[in-house]
This record gives sequence, C-alpha cells and structure tokens, in this order.
Amino acid sequence: MGTAPAGDGTLRIGAPPRWLRLLPVVLLAALILAQGVTPGDVELGAYYAAVAPLAALTYGVAGTAVTAVAVVVVMELPVVGSGTLVGAELGAVVLIGALSVVIAALQQRFRGRLVLARKVAEAAQLAVLAPVPGTVGRVRCAALYRAAQRGTLVGGDLYDVRPGPHGVRALVADVQGHGLAAVGTVAALLGAFREGVLDERELRGVAGRLERRLSLDAAGNDELFATALLLEFPDDGSRVRLVCQGHPPALLLRDREVRELECDPGPPLGAGLPGQEPALPSVVALLPGDVILAYTDGVTEARDASGTFYPLAERLAARLAEGADPSPEAVVDAVWEDLRRYAGAVGDDVALLALAPR
Repeated sequence: MGTAPAGDGTLRIGAPPRWLRLLPVVLLAALILAQGVTPGDVELGAYYAAVAPLAALTYGVAGTAVTAVAVVVVMELPVVGSGTLVGAELGAVVLIGALSVVIAALQQRFRGRLVLARKVAEAAQLAVLAPVPGTVGRVRCAALYRAAQRGTLVGGDLYDVRPGPHGVRALVADVQGHGLAAVGTVAALLGAFREGVLDERELRGVAGRLERRLSLDAAGNDELFATALLLEFPDDGSRVRLVCQGHPPALLLRDREVRELECDPGPPLGAGLPGQEPALPSVVALLPGDVILAYTDGVTEARDASGTFYPLAERLAARLAEGADPSPEAVVDAVWEDLRRYAGAVGDDVALLALAPR
C-alpha cells in the first residue's frame, strides 16, 4: 500500500492488488481440498492458521473476523478436519485469528492517517502549482505536469499563466534538481512571477524579479540556478514577446507544421554575471490558429531503449501531418502519450504548456 500519482496528476492511495485479496480464499479452498485427500491422521491445522493473517492485509476488521471464524468452523467440520481440534491447538488458532483482527484494526487506523496526510500534501502542493485555467484573458491554455519523484505533484519544474495590465504573461521554468528539495525555490519563483505580472511594465522586468528572487534563495549555494522562458501576449493577440533565460526554445505550431521560435538567449537565472541584465525580448508575429508549446528539458532529454533523445519537434510535426487535433489540449495530451511510448518510464520532471491566443 503506497501513495502514487494518478493518471490525472492527483495523489491516490494504492489499493491492494486483486491477487492479494483472493489469496486467503484460494488458500482456504486449497487446504480444504488437501485435507479431503490426505489420510485422516494427518492434520493441516498449522497451515489453516495462516489464512487469517493474510486476510488482515486486505479485508479490514470485519472481513478478517469473519475469515478467522470461518477457519475455526472449517477445521471443526468432521468431513474436513479431524473434528477433534481442542486444547492448545484450538487455542493457538483462535489466538492467531484474534491477533489478525487487531492487526487489521491497526492497519485500518494507519491507512486513515495516510489518507489524511495525502490530502494535506495534495492541498499544499496544489497551492504551489495550481492548475492552469482553460482560458486566461484572450489565450487558450493547456498544461501538464508530471513529477519525477514518486508520490509528489510538484518537483523542480513550474509553469503559470496570468492576466495583467500589460497582457497575458506566461512562465515555464526548470529549477536545478527535482523532487521535494526544489519545491521551496519553485514557490518563491512563482510568487515573484505573479507579482511581476502586475507590477512590471516590461517583460524583462519580470525576468529581473525572478533573477533577484533566485539570487536571494541561492545565498550560500553557488549551484542553484534555473532556466526560464517568459511569454507575453498583448491584448490584440497579434504577437508574442519572449524572454529566454537558458531555457529550451518554444515551438510554434502553424498550419500543421512545427518550428522553433527564435529567441535571444540569455544565461539561466542565477548563472549570469553580477549586474547582468536579462535577455532582450524577441517578438514573433502570430496568425489565427497558431499554438505555442513550451516545455522543460525533461521532455527532450528523455531517451528510448537505444539511448536516443526524444525528437519532440519531429514527432509532433509527424502527428500533425497525419491529421492530429492541433488544439492546445490535444497537443499536450498527444505529446505526453507519445513521450511515454517512446521512453517508457520518464526519469525527470516534465512540464508542458500550450498557448493559443484568440
């Protein structure tokens, strides 16, 4: 029993496997059959005693109690057992059954605590990386996040889309490292971004806020840095401004073709020279129907069995040429499913953000 991310990205408590739930019943039936073909002077009581502890793993208190009683009843049937199960032998079977009920009760109690802890963890992590709405201002959005560390919703990647007085602004970033150790930096960068969306007139100013925030967090840690891609969509949706700080370039999907968006590259956040300004913004004109896909390197650095990196642009273009749905939601889903087929288990955090100005 453990905590695992579900297919929709939430955390769920894993249910016991079906074979484990069937095992007590199968074992009891097998013992009844074995006792029927075994000479009458051979007693299998010690094996019957194993049924109730197995039931305690999956059946809960009531189910375990019923199983324990059933074991004693079956062993006392003359057609199955010797019919003379008394004294110490009977006491041992009853004691094991009672202890199994206690174990089931303790497991049920701890499972309840685990469910509560899961709910608290899920609420805390979703407060850091809230789901992106389907529409922000005049921009349609779709996003997907999968953390590399099992049992978590948030790792070292982040994204956000926010409306502001200067248009809709979006961020995709990747903090050095992954897992829960990076969550504090992720939360700090998201907070700085959300403030910058409202306060900074220029997109470079938002990047500057992220740089300052990371510099404060990196005090005494020279190895802490983050790559970031910031995008800004003016209200008319005719263009997009981009500021790239060491991050993989976004892809432009237009007329079922895919190309990288050119962007003046700057150093990763926290890796530039003291006093160095963020990269200059690049401006790209947009047409109706265009979709922009931003991602983190967990996508393009995934490998297949031969060690070949995932060719995102090439495989996405092939799917679009085959008639795949080019909407933001469909693009994000298609890339993730194709990535899993290509690489199997993905060992790094993965973030995808598709944006389509209307």
